[in-house]
Amino acid sequence: MSTLNRTDTSLIGKWWWTVDRWTLSALALLLAFGGVMTLAASPAVAERIDVGSFYFVKRQAVFLCLAALTILGVSLLSPKGVRRFALVITLGALVFMVGTLLVGSEIKGATRWLDFGIISLQPSEFVKPGIAVVAAWLFARRRMDETFPGFQMSIALYLVTVAILLLQPDVGMAFVVSVVWGTQFFIAGLPLVYVGMIGAIFVAAGVGAYFTFDHVQRRVDNFFGPDAELGYQASRAIEAFQRGGVTGRGPGEGRVKEVLPDAHADFIFAVTGEEFGMLACLFLVGLFAFVVLRGFGRVMKRDDLFVLLAVAGLLSQFAVQALINMASSVSLIPPKGMTLPFISYGGSSIVALALGMGMVLALTRERPSGSQAGGVYER
Repeated sequence: MSTLNRTDTSLIGKWWWTVDRWTLSALALLLAFGGVMTLAASPAVAERIDVGSFYFVKRQAVFLCLAALTILGVSLLSPKGVRRFALVITLGALVFMVGTLLVGSEIKGATRWLDFGIISLQPSEFVKPGIAVVAAWLFARRRMDETFPGFQMSIALYLVTVAILLLQPDVGMAFVVSVVWGTQFFIAGLPLVYVGMIGAIFVAAGVGAYFTFDHVQRRVDNFFGPDAELGYQASRAIEAFQRGGVTGRGPGEGRVKEVLPDAHADFIFAVTGEEFGMLACLFLVGLFAFVVLRGFGRVMKRDDLFVLLAVAGLLSQFAVQALINMASSVSLIPPKGMTLPFISYGGSSIVALALGMGMVLALTRERPSGSQAGGVYER
């Protein structure tokens, strides 16, 4: 790529000189780190369920390669292409989400998966980046044309999405979608009185989830109750961080992966802490922070409301998901089964996150100046 010069007008040449190469490098590091951590955490889990030591490693390698190609491919799109692509993804994900309620596989009391033989698909993962971009377009269109019912359409889309998620049920995913949508609505110019109303609704919804879903009530009671005690997985995770210390016990020397059923997925951050130590955990947190802050720094220079809202939504989703996973691992919040972006095992999650990050790269690319030509791009 370094041999490309700024006068190269090919598709790849234009992409290389307009894409944010720093963010691209950080994402590549996250993908590589995810591969290393799957190699460290998953063999013990695979052996316990008797599927071969490298079962998850091989599958994750395929998922990570697919994610890399997805990021690169989506980052080539124009803003209009991103909008159209997101609409297709959102509609398709909603249809498949309804399908999970009808013919989906039930796992741990929830029907979130569709089984296609050699692969299983979790459609709700794909609705997250899709709805962030579609909602951004609806909000931006409403600001440009007050006769366009963008706010109403966005509210309807949000309510339908959350309703299906709660029917599965997937309270954590509904929470992430709500945070992203609420953030975009606020940035789009929602009056403060409505901000307060939506905040009250979110609080009421949280209380309702507590009294409606047994697993939510159980986790909250265990975490905040008078006789509060950490659950089995959370307790083992804390012990893993304690054993890891500053520099870790060394690759392959961890023990938490031998006792945690979700060591390769929801609690992979604990494996990182035990084997590579606090320094590796801080490095990982730094990578997540860099991607988010770098993206916000670039998009704040734009005067396109759609781009601002879409990137804000996608980056908020990325940040919230990472924070929930890491906070659960260190018992700052009740445990919630949510993957650590690009690190935890899971094909649907990794590819969906790749779609979102590819959209961020596409939307934050430097665009040709209207008064210039010949391959010169505005800064």
